Amino acid sequence: MCGIVGQYNYGDGAPMDDGALQRMCAAIVHRGPDHEGHFLDGAFGMGMTRLSINDLEGGRQPLANEDGSVVVVCNGEIYNSPALRRELEAGGHRLTSRSDVAVIPHLYEEYGEDFVRRLDGMFAVALWDARKRILCLARDRVGIKPLYVATRPGAVAFASEVTALMVAGWCEDIDLASLHHYLSLGYIPAPGSIFTGVRKLEPGTQVTYAVGRAPAERRYWQLRFAPEAPARRDQEYVEEVRAALRAAVKSHLLSDVPIGVFLSGGVDSSGLVGLMSEMASQRIQTFSVGFEEKSFDELDLARQVAARYGTEHHEIVVRPDALRVLPALVHHFGEPFADSSAVPVYYVSELAHRSVKVVLSGEGGDEVFAGYETYLAGKLAALYRRLPRIVGRSVLPAVVRRLPVSHAKVSLDYKAKRFVAGATLPLADGHFWWKVVLSEAAQAELCVREAYDPMLETAALYRAAAERAGTDEWLARLQAIDAQIYLPDDILTKADRMSMAHSLEARVPYLDTKLVELAARLPSAVKLRRFNKKWILKQALADYVPTAILQAKKRGFNVPVATWLQNELRDMVADVLSPTALRRVGLFEPSYVHRLITEHASKQMDHSRPLWTLLVFMNWYDMWQRLRTRSVASHPPVPAAAAAGAVSRGS
Repeated sequence: MCGIVGQYNYGDGAPMDDGALQRMCAAIVHRGPDHEGHFLDGAFGMGMTRLSINDLEGGRQPLANEDGSVVVVCNGEIYNSPALRRELEAGGHRLTSRSDVAVIPHLYEEYGEDFVRRLDGMFAVALWDARKRILCLARDRVGIKPLYVATRPGAVAFASEVTALMVAGWCEDIDLASLHHYLSLGYIPAPGSIFTGVRKLEPGTQVTYAVGRAPAERRYWQLRFAPEAPARRDQEYVEEVRAALRAAVKSHLLSDVPIGVFLSGGVDSSGLVGLMSEMASQRIQTFSVGFEEKSFDELDLARQVAARYGTEHHEIVVRPDALRVLPALVHHFGEPFADSSAVPVYYVSELAHRSVKVVLSGEGGDEVFAGYETYLAGKLAALYRRLPRIVGRSVLPAVVRRLPVSHAKVSLDYKAKRFVAGATLPLADGHFWWKVVLSEAAQAELCVREAYDPMLETAALYRAAAERAGTDEWLARLQAIDAQIYLPDDILTKADRMSMAHSLEARVPYLDTKLVELAARLPSAVKLRRFNKKWILKQALADYVPTAILQAKKRGFNVPVATWLQNELRDMVADVLSPTALRRVGLFEPSYVHRLITEHASKQMDHSRPLWTLLVFMNWYDMWQRLRTRSVASHPPVPAAAAAGAVSRGS
């Protein structure tokens, strides 16, 4: 696990400066504080900061083939590296490191740019072919590991986090389309980023850059949801899923350092603890987060799992300390990101970092096995549309509008109001509506004229993702939307940045390639059985997870932001979202923001998500402006002693 950076001046051939690599690496040193390595070859240079997990001494990157003509840096873990190593050594390759990354340059020698198809794991790879002067960038299949790419005519730069590109002078202007999507969703879907000229390499994609030819990009893998008709007994499906789960967890235990587990008290994380208990040679360490607000606290169920498996259990109770944590969140995300559940993930990562370097985490289970309330909403919406028009369009909406506003966790009024507003919309549009932060109409009021484009429509991204599902089956189309947008750009972004903020590697076994592909072809009826979400997963984990957890309502890492904004964070809101501050930024109408604040404070409406989204953006904007004012020349060079041994040069 590490952070990677680099730049290739393939147009004019200007030599790459090692000082620039040092500054970029310094911006992401938290991703890998154990070692820093650079490689320079004329117009090309790349660097990495390493968190040592496998082959602690011999796995230092960059890593190369026998003659040094193929050089690689990689952020992530290649779980099938033992099998690949055996295959390569049988073919005559000599690998000088036991690191999982060591197989990559040799795979390139054997398979060329198709090497990436042979990798099974989570990764962002930069590979340099010194003979052909080719740079190849690739990202894992589902987007577990990040990779930002910035381009100018004849030059490209890349980094694990966008802050490394900021300090190198690649981030000058806000992309208004990405701002629109951020205000819609609370995050920015790939390939967009908050900056013009900077994009996220999409999951399952690789791109090559070379002198004298246009960049060539291709998708090497695309998840297709093709649910088969039920053709076997339920128990056969259950056994197949259980076997795939065991194999996924086993492969994710590849490590030379101890591995813990994030334990939320839900089915997914509890199942990981149970499966891992069969394989771990040492006592498992588990880490949980709770809240003072009882409707959000989930420590009770986590303790049941910890007691059942005799884990070394660690807990932390989160209190609102936004003055400390919000600037840290903003810095580590690098671009606006307003999923408030990042707060507990940040704290539980901080807790785990004190004891381990690696944790297993339950991300992905809801997307691949249909665990979200929005899937139930999609099913209920089909029934809702059968009601008499006057009932569905007039009577029920009028009733739910009168429900008192509650700031409890996923309250009845919140769910009811969201549901009736989206139930009559087409499938993808309804799914979007149940997730939207600020609608198109709200943004038209919020944004100043110069910052709002009425032609932009974030819901169109959902429709396009549904079309790529490969099926007309409604549940599969909703899962495809979440797997392509919500999973990589919200859930996995949050897991990566918050864990790496504390130099902690988070692994996600539910997104093992074979398990994901299996889940995508399972009949929808075994995933959503009547109104029982994740039915097949719960059956597969029934022997590992306490019954109370299997039957409990989904909790997740929700945060009591609505209450915090009314109380502990009230002064911050008044300051950061003041008319003076808003006018300084020049993107939002102060009068509209004032209305949001007033209605939320009086409990007329729950505006917690829009307010948190704006609070995050304003904090991010200030951070960006501070970094912008620092010219690259103002960074002092790294002392020679500190850089000794960190730079190798190609021929």
